[in-house]
Amino acid sequence: MKKITVVGAGFVGATTVQRIAEKELGDVVMTDIVEGLPQGKALDLMESAPIEGFDVEIMGTNDYKDIQDSDVVVITAGLARKPGMTRDDLVKINSNIVGEVCENIKKYAPDSVVIVVTNPLDIMTYIAMKKTGFHPSRVFGMSGVLDSARFATFVAMELGCSARDVDAMVLGGHGDTMVPLPRHTTVSGVSITELMDDDTIDRLVERAVNGGAEIVELLKTGSAFYAPSAAITAMVESIVRDQHRILPAAVFLHGQYGHEGIYLGVPVKLGANGVEAILELDLTEAEQAMLDKSAEAVKVGISTLDI
Repeated sequence: MKKITVVGAGFVGATTVQRIAEKELGDVVMTDIVEGLPQGKALDLMESAPIEGFDVEIMGTNDYKDIQDSDVVVITAGLARKPGMTRDDLVKINSNIVGEVCENIKKYAPDSVVIVVTNPLDIMTYIAMKKTGFHPSRVFGMSGVLDSARFATFVAMELGCSARDVDAMVLGGHGDTMVPLPRHTTVSGVSITELMDDDTIDRLVERAVNGGAEIVELLKTGSAFYAPSAAITAMVESIVRDQHRILPAAVFLHGQYGHEGIYLGVPVKLGANGVEAILELDLTEAEQAMLDKSAEAVKVGISTLDI
């Protein structure tokens, strides 16, 4: 049985634990600095096992020693965005949190694959790679799966079709500079560029870019957690079951797409050892320019770090 740790027992973390347990992807450890919070949520989830019919252990803890020998560690800990707050506002606070988490991962789970969810995503993933000292193939961020799911949702709603038939692709940084790719977004294999006009596509792209902020504005006291937890779980499943799925993720680039030394969202193959391959799409000049802009935003964020 695989061992999966989720750091952070907030809405994203706890819902991720629920999804992982119900899919029986492995035994789960949920850790948080708040005493009683992970323990209470873990016990509540365990008491759902006889009803939902899953057979995995869920442990809540405040002690990093309990993450010992985890196969996968998901970092959701950090301050969530509040109305009017940009992801970049979170850099200083969350970089300290992620740094401390990663020192404990390095100590107790040195062979793990690390998935970063904390915002601002691309910058926090860079910090995680530096603080753990792990090979970049074992440290990557969850953003593209979520952003692509949001874009796919809006396409399905617009066309009145099943969301299952929509495959969307979103590249770039997780935020205002993300790069949805309509050419590579399909409904049962048919590009949406053949199914709707440019104005409609532009409107859906804009909504996808602002997908997280839209939910923050509606909730007023929190941010999204159902779709993010589903995205995280898809990535965890591809790793622990060695599925080799092609998914967009924030990964460390070594010259791909013309960029070096930063984390950026691109399509990758995910397996038991993490990122097995980075896929390079043939982008148009306009798409490449948008990706370059996104990369520049990430570079600016990284330049402010003291690591």
